[in-house]
Amino acid sequence: MSDYYRPFTSSLRSRLLLLTILFVTILEALIFVPTLAAFRQSYLEERLVAAQIAALSLEEAPNNAVSPALEQELLATAGVIAVVMRREDISLMLGFGAMPEEANASYDLRNPTLGGLIGDAFEALGAKGTRVIRVMGRPLLPATRFLEITLDEAPLYDAMVDYARSLLLLSLLVSIFTGILVYLALHWLVVRPMRRLKNNIVAFSRQPTRPTKLKAHTRRRDEIGIIERELARMQQDVRRSMQQKARLAELGEAVAKINHDLRNILSTIQLSSGALKRVDHPGVKRVSDRLVNAVSRAIALCERTIRHGRAAEPAPEKQWYDLDALVVEVASALGLRDEPHFRFTSDIADGLTVYGDPDQLHRVIMNLCRNAREVQDDHGAIHVSATKDEDGTAHIAIRDEGPGIPDSLRPTLFKAFQSSGRPGGSGLGLSIARDIVVAHGGRIAVGETGGTGTVFTICLPGEDDSL
Repeated sequence: MSDYYRPFTSSLRSRLLLLTILFVTILEALIFVPTLAAFRQSYLEERLVAAQIAALSLEEAPNNAVSPALEQELLATAGVIAVVMRREDISLMLGFGAMPEEANASYDLRNPTLGGLIGDAFEALGAKGTRVIRVMGRPLLPATRFLEITLDEAPLYDAMVDYARSLLLLSLLVSIFTGILVYLALHWLVVRPMRRLKNNIVAFSRQPTRPTKLKAHTRRRDEIGIIERELARMQQDVRRSMQQKARLAELGEAVAKINHDLRNILSTIQLSSGALKRVDHPGVKRVSDRLVNAVSRAIALCERTIRHGRAAEPAPEKQWYDLDALVVEVASALGLRDEPHFRFTSDIADGLTVYGDPDQLHRVIMNLCRNAREVQDDHGAIHVSATKDEDGTAHIAIRDEGPGIPDSLRPTLFKAFQSSGRPGGSGLGLSIARDIVVAHGGRIAVGETGGTGTVFTICLPGEDDSL
């Protein structure tokens, strides 16, 4: 659902605006209380100063007294009911006759505390101007030991109420204005990019194959910039993975169809090759045996693929068998011994046996020998050697005299569908060989490579070993 069709309070930007105004209002409220207390203190201190000035007129008057009319005028000007000021040698008093016998409350402003001022301000608001209070303050004139005023709290209450209203209105305006500014800043820095991320994620979840609109090289260096870059890279990786899976699915379907038809063709070849075995000719018999064995292995591979729906190798059926006989069979199947100038040699001790699946290891050695033959010309060579440890571990080495393997191909040499480094190579032979050797609990690696040739080494454990 679009943000414009959602309730106002359900979107991130509206919640952010409301919360910003709320937090600024709370902050203004915390400032309002001590500000109101400071206003009350300032009001009373002004009355104390005015009262001191009014009391000074008594020093120049005869007998330190003025007429009742002048006294009332001085008290009205100071905004108090009575004033008591003690100098070093005299006491000056105004409004003594009008002073009530007992005030409703007394306050000392000579050593005020913030908590005390706040509490006194709330008391004044609670009394609503119905009290007469007595206030003692610090004298500003030298040689003055004591200063006290008595006043009606109603004017103070009215002034505090007016000030509180003005302060609340100003605080509300400041809260709204500040909230809008903070909201606009956060909207630009946070909400807009987060909305863009949200829209991109939603669009990607609906159509993951479409190109992303996020930039992987955004200039932002903060956390949102990092999220945008990483999300763009992640979407690209997921998109490439999905495209690769789609291609593999198409390839798998094509392989399944080809495999089905190929099995039928191989079955026909197998039936036809049976007639060759009945021909009484040494050369034909030798070729027919190789042909029948190769076709039988191909049919078995096709049947396993159709049966399991994948090309994964079954668990090896291990047994002890003669390695030299297996190598000779591979050389014969590839026709390496029949080439006039190409050299194929083996250095395997008589009776050296290895523990493994003969058919699967036949494929391993055949793949390695076929690769070695295809990277060389007609005057090349392949040499197979093998040794065996006391614990039954066999070490097989297959050496060629080819141009070597480039350093750029070595990291992905045993990965499926990677470049094989030779024209027409599918990149599957070494991957299949590695999977088979690993299934036997062994290891396969490139021993050495260079301009004089390449050596592949295979290590196969004995019957009781668990490499």
